[in-house]
Order: sequence, then structure tokens, then C-alpha cells
Amino acid sequence: MLQNMQVHLCVYTICKYRNVYGSETWGLTANNNRRVEATEMDALRRSSRISRKERISNVTIRQQIGLEETIKKEIEQNQLTWYGHVQRMAEGRLPKIALKWMSKQKRARGRLNKYWMEGIKKAMNERNLNEGQWEDRKQWSLGDGQRRKTF
Repeated sequence: MLQNMQVHLCVYTICKYRNVYGSETWGLTANNNRRVEATEMDALRRSSRISRKERISNVTIRQQIGLEETIKKEIEQNQLTWYGHVQRMAEGRLPKIALKWMSKQKRARGRLNKYWMEGIKKAMNERNLNEGQWEDRKQWSLGDGQRRKTF
């Protein structure tokens, strides 16, 4: 049974990393967040061979598998890691210039209401991170969660 669960977790891990590839630059809307979490739960249910018809809650499935964090937290960690990396760059580097750039025009209909930086500020507040802490990599990685080691 234990080895079977490890195989399921390996499959889930592969699916998760495929789904969050490039998530450092995503601006998550509520709709996109819901879709990402639904995709994650679908992968968990399929790897555990639990159907929606069995009416087992997502929380129960997570507890059975032993997962505490959601994919949304993983995306926020990726974004904070990227943000700290860019902030430590020299001032003339293109990623840092692009990060500070703000459009002067009004957003088109259907575009995100929030900027990417607003999501970063929210994630920093949740983790009690302050401006300038990115200079100390150790402190920054403790705040945003180091990349987890795979099996």
C-alpha cells in the first residue's frame, strides 16, 4: 500500500510541476485560480482512483494523501522566489526594468483588474515579508518557502 501511494504521489508531482511551469509571471484571477485548483484536484482524484461520484471531499482526499499545501501556495512561492531574484539584480537589467514599468493607458475590457505586483504584496503580507528582505537570501527563502525536495 505504501509503495502504491508513493507511485501516486510521483505521478501527481509530475502533473503539478507541468501545470505550474512559468507560474512566476502569472497574474491569477479568481477564475484562473479556481481552474488551477480544479485541475490539481482532478489529478489527485485520478491518481488515487477516487471518483467524484463517491462524494469524498477535497479536504479528505488531501488528508489521505498527506498534502497540506494547495497549488495556489506553490504558485505564490514561485512568484516570491522570482520577485526576490529580480530585486537582487543590478538596476540596469531588463527584468528589473520590466518589473518596475507601469502602463500609462487604461486597461482594455476583460483584462486583469489587479497588477502582478498587487498579488506579490498580498503574498508578502501573508508571510510577514518586508521590502528589502530579499537582499538576505536565507531570510527570504525562509519566508517564501524553499523549493521542496522531491522524493
